[in-house]
Amino acid sequence: MKFKYRVNKLRRRIMRSITKNIGSSYSEPKKGDIQISDIKNILIIRPNHRLGNQLLLTPLVQEVINTFPDCKIDLFVKGGVAHPVFENYTHINKIIKLPRKPFDNLYAYSKSWLSIKNKNYDLVINADRNSSSGKLLTQLAKAKIKVFGDVDNTIKRDYKDHEHISKYPIYNLRHFLSKLGFDVNTSKVPVLDIKLSKKELSNGQKILEDIIKNDKKTICIYTNATGNKCYSEAWWEAVYSRLLKEYPNYNIIEMLPIENISKINFKAPHFYSQDIREMGAIIHNTCIFISADNGVMHLASASLTPIVGFFSRTNKNTYGPYGNGSVAIDTNETDIDDWFHEINRILVS
Repeated sequence: MKFKYRVNKLRRRIMRSITKNIGSSYSEPKKGDIQISDIKNILIIRPNHRLGNQLLLTPLVQEVINTFPDCKIDLFVKGGVAHPVFENYTHINKIIKLPRKPFDNLYAYSKSWLSIKNKNYDLVINADRNSSSGKLLTQLAKAKIKVFGDVDNTIKRDYKDHEHISKYPIYNLRHFLSKLGFDVNTSKVPVLDIKLSKKELSNGQKILEDIIKNDKKTICIYTNATGNKCYSEAWWEAVYSRLLKEYPNYNIIEMLPIENISKINFKAPHFYSQDIREMGAIIHNTCIFISADNGVMHLASASLTPIVGFFSRTNKNTYGPYGNGSVAIDTNETDIDDWFHEINRILVS
């Protein structure tokens, strides 16, 4: 595993060195050359297979739809998770998928890359400034307008939250379009949203009622995370015990990961689903979701539920939940009293 990590790290370093100047020779359209009505076919590139990264793309997709209401969007992603994430986005025309294991599927991998050469786009957006393949694909695509993803210094100056992985592509797009003569968009950045339907939300409520079997409000926790983002059993036991003490009039349930792991030893009523939209619908019907930084945290955020997200390794300014009253907490700089202050703020609001 360590060897594989080193290889991937070296590969990324080499690719960034090769692609660092891509886009520098791109000749932008002049002010007034492009009108909103000219933008019909759009390609958004985010070649990553992780659930969290696909969910973090939903604000940019909403921004594009809000800006170009008559557009059709192709997404270039990796793996199949984008299909359920964007299931209810009617503006999505096509999802172009890279296989998760490219060397096992070289034909499919090459076919996906070459497919974007067969269509003319009006706008191409690389949604990840750190993605070398995203920059290469943006260069490869045929389009009137190309946004390669590099963040302008004025964005860093004007927006304190420009580090966020969901927000900077939106600020970047707005800045780019303003240079072309478009009106400056000063509205709030869209939140993560998988657009759950009324039917899905109703089904989620029924499943939750079967778990809790009462009419009390419900707190949902998720105690798993990948690698060193995962907190210990002792840590979660302390949080769970405090929740029981502080909120006796609430249900406390645990969502389980696919590995069927519980850091509180399955002490709380729990549930699991393989359907991410069903998971989201259940979470939506709870009043708060508490977890470490992980893909399910972003799913809860995209279900429009208030989040308390705990961060100890990753940067909360980059990946923290936002909107819906959510908060990201660096547990290296705070203590349990601080955490419960934020939990209480959400529950009483």
